[in-house]
Amino acid sequence: MEINTDQINCHGNMCSKGETIKDCRYPMVKMCLTGTEPPRSGEGLRIAVYQGEGLAGDQKAIDYNLKCLKEWAEKAASYQAQILVLPELFLCGYNILPNDIDKVVRTASQVQDLVGSIAMKNEIAIVCPYAELDPDTGEHFDTILMLDKGGEILRNYRKCHLWGVEEKENWKYPYVDDPKKAYQPFKVNGINVGLINCYEAEFPETYRVYALKGTQVVIAPTAADVGTVDKNGVFASSWIYPDISKTAIPCNAYSNKMFTVYANHAMRQFRSDGSLSGVYLGNSAIADPYGELLAHANNMPTLLIADCVPGNYLPTHPYGESDYIKDRRPELYSALTKMKAKLPDGSTYHYPKNPNKRS
Repeated sequence: MEINTDQINCHGNMCSKGETIKDCRYPMVKMCLTGTEPPRSGEGLRIAVYQGEGLAGDQKAIDYNLKCLKEWAEKAASYQAQILVLPELFLCGYNILPNDIDKVVRTASQVQDLVGSIAMKNEIAIVCPYAELDPDTGEHFDTILMLDKGGEILRNYRKCHLWGVEEKENWKYPYVDDPKKAYQPFKVNGINVGLINCYEAEFPETYRVYALKGTQVVIAPTAADVGTVDKNGVFASSWIYPDISKTAIPCNAYSNKMFTVYANHAMRQFRSDGSLSGVYLGNSAIADPYGELLAHANNMPTLLIADCVPGNYLPTHPYGESDYIKDRRPELYSALTKMKAKLPDGSTYHYPKNPNKRS
């Protein structure tokens, strides 16, 4: 049975056979605010994270997910949130099969046209992950578009660390010729913000690079799943993606004196024909510089909202004389940038100069 997206309430649930369940109740809203008003410019950010169900794989999916985005941007704005963060590949759904790609890829300017008006209407910056088509090269990327509250592009960040066979088949590795373009922070409400994408949230190097550039908030859309349906129609559920929302996310916030924001899908995604696409962990979280979770979601449609105010956090060590950034010894870390690594079994791994040509 094909899903009629016009009948689906963005607050409701869809069952696996394509029927729709109407539910007018709002999903859970979890907040951790420092006051009734959002932080002033240069003081901090009020960040909203949306997680929920959606569709994947074609234009109907994009239309439905965009409808949900409009609704949740309005909801986040009603709480005076200054940024709305969405999960990985939110616009088209995460589990994109090879035959889906041409149906769902869009240029950055096309996504700006779709989402920019929503940002402007609600006066809220939006982190919108999507499947990108580079109009110059024809290449495809797993990308995060960051728009300011006026709908202008602040950053179009392409995922640098691709996960699993499927991602490496679908998307290209970016920034091969100009790696300095990869981790560049930008300002929102006077606060330095950086973007990483899903699997990259498990690499401590990404946070540290941002920390060394003065970044105060790192945002990581993700698609951590229980299992997805492969191109042969088989649901692979022999493993569950590790829940890093309670480990790597707060740990890297603490060790880099920053806020970390993790936005995952919740529950299930379907294809527009009603078939299951994937099941997700729904473990979105916002962590503070003390490594504590300001807000954390269970696996249900949820809007997290937290005030991230750097000035509210004192040094974590006595007298403020110890600092994870200032006390580094860069001269000792040359192994981090070498193009080979010694593995525990004694073998040597050589990193390819161009990961797109990885054998």
